[in-house]
Amino acid sequence: MTATLHTLPRKAEPSLAPLMALVADGMNSVNAVILDRMQSRIPLIPALAGHLIAGGGKRMRPMLTLAGAALLGYGGSRHFKLAAAVEFIHTATLLHDDVVDGSDMRRGKKAANIIYGNPATVLVGDFLFSRSFELMVEDGSIKVLRILSGASAVIAEGEVDQLVAQRQVETSEERYLSIINAKTAALFAAACRIAAVVAERDEADELALDAYGRNLGIAFQLADDAIDYDSDASEMGKDQGDDFREGKMTLPVILAYARGNEEERGFWRDAIAGNRNSDADLAHAITLIRKHDAVNATRERARHYAQRAIDAIAGFPASAAKAAMGEAAEFAVARRY
Repeated sequence: MTATLHTLPRKAEPSLAPLMALVADGMNSVNAVILDRMQSRIPLIPALAGHLIAGGGKRMRPMLTLAGAALLGYGGSRHFKLAAAVEFIHTATLLHDDVVDGSDMRRGKKAANIIYGNPATVLVGDFLFSRSFELMVEDGSIKVLRILSGASAVIAEGEVDQLVAQRQVETSEERYLSIINAKTAALFAAACRIAAVVAERDEADELALDAYGRNLGIAFQLADDAIDYDSDASEMGKDQGDDFREGKMTLPVILAYARGNEEERGFWRDAIAGNRNSDADLAHAITLIRKHDAVNATRERARHYAQRAIDAIAGFPASAAKAAMGEAAEFAVARRY
């Protein structure tokens, strides 16, 4: 049996521009909900939340909710609040991640925890999680609530699993894919799937959008793994080598360790244990990763998942939404930030 791959023709570098243009009007409505629901009588809450929310993120997840609705011809407005709920879940996880990781930068500027402190950052993350569930309840769909609440639980499990795997140099590629499927891809999948729910489409369409989002999310995270060893801080919006210094076994490291000789493996054991984290050690790590072509191999795996995302929506009629979603999958792999 053979499978037909549906690859979109490309004349230039893939871009998010078609997706952004497709959902521009809807995102105005989503952003209005976000601005309204991040408010509080406690001034610190909107100040801290706004520091990250207004920090220039791509808003990929809420855009995908709107794009999925456009793909299915949905003409209502329920998806605006739900897209805002998706963004609140994502923002909450970022705030918590920065505390756990001790991050200094996020989206090209100081992370919220550096400015406001860890306790306030964690609590405002909790506030945004709560706001997301308020929005879900207001929608009134038990199915939507089940999808998004389930994704929230899976994300938390993925983050804990990554914490357990941190500084474990023997982490396998399979284990890592399981981690990123939970901590990143689950919300991409849920953001897409709820579009089919509000459009009242059948389970086949739900599962197609779920598969699109899940594979796109894996591709997106694998590209992030590559970027950490292949871009500088001005491109990434964070410090180069953050994953290395935090002892995270991302795919480039997993591949370089597996392909290395015993001397190289000794370096990786020391580095991932936290004993080799200077700038010179980072430079050596990058040298080893390049020697074993681990960044290119990581991007190649990302392309595989991006193609699976494109294939997942191949059965839908040709449209601007379908083309934009296909290009978004290609952008997820080709991007440098």
